[in-house]
Amino acid sequence: MDARYQRLADVYAEAVTKASAVRDLFARAGLNPRDIKGVEQLSKLPVTKKEALLALQRENPPFGGFLAADMSQVARIYCSPGPILEPAVRGEDVHGFRHAFKASGIGPGDIVLNTWSYHMVPAGLLFDEGLQALGATVIPSGVGNTELQAQLILELGVTAICASTGFFVALAEHIESTGKKLPEDWKVKVAFLGGEFGDWMGKRRRLEERYRLRTSSAYATADLGIIAFEDGGEGYLSHPDRIVQICDPVSGQPLAAGEPGEIVVTQLHPGWPMIRFGTGDVAFALESFEDGTARRISALQGRVGQAVKAREIFVYPRQIEEVKIAVAGIQAIQCVVSRPASREEIALEVELAPGADAEQVGGAAREAFQRFSRLRADHFRVVAAGSIKPEAPLVVDRKDV
Repeated sequence: MDARYQRLADVYAEAVTKASAVRDLFARAGLNPRDIKGVEQLSKLPVTKKEALLALQRENPPFGGFLAADMSQVARIYCSPGPILEPAVRGEDVHGFRHAFKASGIGPGDIVLNTWSYHMVPAGLLFDEGLQALGATVIPSGVGNTELQAQLILELGVTAICASTGFFVALAEHIESTGKKLPEDWKVKVAFLGGEFGDWMGKRRRLEERYRLRTSSAYATADLGIIAFEDGGEGYLSHPDRIVQICDPVSGQPLAAGEPGEIVVTQLHPGWPMIRFGTGDVAFALESFEDGTARRISALQGRVGQAVKAREIFVYPRQIEEVKIAVAGIQAIQCVVSRPASREEIALEVELAPGADAEQVGGAAREAFQRFSRLRADHFRVVAAGSIKPEAPLVVDRKDV
């Protein structure tokens, strides 16, 4: 039997004796943790959505019946928006950040500026713990105070920065505004960055070239910590302490490799036993284990609630962003799904960049859309400049209009 499922059986055999919500999940599925020999049995368990976890915590405070440890084993309690309470159970690298930082090139002797928040939410402290576990020295700067943080980067010889992409850029530009020349005047070699939608990888490549450093990232949630991380290959490598599935967001059943769906995670640490937890984020499997679970996942395609179904296939915001990135001459784009008769139709509505040729852009946009979504666009429409507002959704459902 796959060693992951042996770990799963051991962890959840204990969890059902201590955590009422986990016990209920297995009872509803008619399973015993020892019955789970592989993905077929695992997938009989229901997916627990974040909204359901929030409701369970309100009904059965404080942790909704998912804590499988004594309070003496809980080192911290975090509070994420909702509010959802997340207990940090004591244990070595329970949240998996050490793996991600090691893969990014951070290690003993590095001085790391950690700009993520240390207040209530998990990010700051979880980053901090992972960095210290590798032997790095951490400056717990948190958010804001750009001028002081820029000063610390130079005076303390910071070699790595953990930040949102936007705040990293703000720090670098502030230092340059003081007359310093980068990268000559700082020692930063690694930027561990928070993800963005849009041409984020292109932005990272430009930052790497400009500042002669390495950028890295990971996919994590407050509930589970690191789920997958960059290791130099395409996309994100699944953390060895997680079983990652890509599932239909409605039925919860696993999808074939390459099909976008909800990221569903089972973690293999005792104490906070999240099994088949639906993250609400969408990706597709780039590589799979023999059992079909994801060994490597793509960049995020969007959130489940942002997807629109067209001809039995979900269209995600990231796919539309990819069209804009791939096709020169698109100022703004929106995908509109409608049902004027019995058949669902897809229209790509585009604001053209100055000087762009509508016919050329239209052909390229249709081709790119089919490549990214596996669907054909029925219409390509050029709309007036300013018609698509910056805050407008990338995918619009007008099937019932």
